[in-house]
Amino acid sequence: MQAHIPVLRREVINFLAPKKDQNFIDATVGLGGHATLILEETSPRGKLLAIDQDPSALEEAKKNLKNYKNRVSYVFSNFDELGLLIRNWPVEEISGILFDLGTSSNQLSSDRGFSFLKNHPLDMRMSPNTALTAAKIVNHFPEAKIRQILYRYGEEPMGGAISREIVSARRKEPIKTTRELVKIIDQAIPEREKAKRKIHSQHFATLTFQALRIAVNDELTVLENGLKQALQILSPGGRIVVISFHSLEDRIVKQFFRGSEELEILTPKPVIPSQEEITNNPRSRSAKLRAARKLMG
Repeated sequence: MQAHIPVLRREVINFLAPKKDQNFIDATVGLGGHATLILEETSPRGKLLAIDQDPSALEEAKKNLKNYKNRVSYVFSNFDELGLLIRNWPVEEISGILFDLGTSSNQLSSDRGFSFLKNHPLDMRMSPNTALTAAKIVNHFPEAKIRQILYRYGEEPMGGAISREIVSARRKEPIKTTRELVKIIDQAIPEREKAKRKIHSQHFATLTFQALRIAVNDELTVLENGLKQALQILSPGGRIVVISFHSLEDRIVKQFFRGSEELEILTPKPVIPSQEEITNNPRSRSAKLRAARKLMG
């Protein structure tokens, strides 16, 4: 497993502003990096609700947070069910909710096909309860639907060429692995386009893999629902902090914050990692943090 380094750790604590004995929700606890920081600030009696839809991540979080076991409640679920999940969490006030979106280091190192740098089955499910897989999309969806997914969720300008190449390849044999899909994408994208992306440190398969992952997990709809429920359950004066990793997520967060009369925006512009953090943790390069506070009364 890759070493886990929480992204924007100082900034998360700065904007969540956890204090002694306050209660928080980590809606995407992952391996518990941010959760550890929150628990340290809210000792000795502050509670944390740790949610994750990935059971393997939740088990790792339990190990990493064992020193705080009496203060942490773990829930295997998606954060778009926040309103239901807190009914069994015996706290009176919720001072903050953190969403750290995207794939974790645990998922990228798994065998579920999130990374195009490894050869694994085309799965891409964050939760085993999800019915759809990336393999089902590339092998069974109509060409027009695949093209729509690549354009909408990946903002992939070569979506038409890639979807045509996918349909052509699957006529010969099913597309089963990440390596097979990368080869198909490679054939569909012109060399000049691949060279242009390389200049910007972007692999030619990045946008396609992003689009398929978002479609499999319905990530944008889940985010919209999660934000709405977070605002409902947050106590007055409480804070919402969201770390996103691509423009589609960031746009949803920005529009939600701006569109709510109940929120005071704390980040007029998204907070991004320092060059030092990017050097130490390249995964943080595309991270953007937005924060807002629920108004009193």
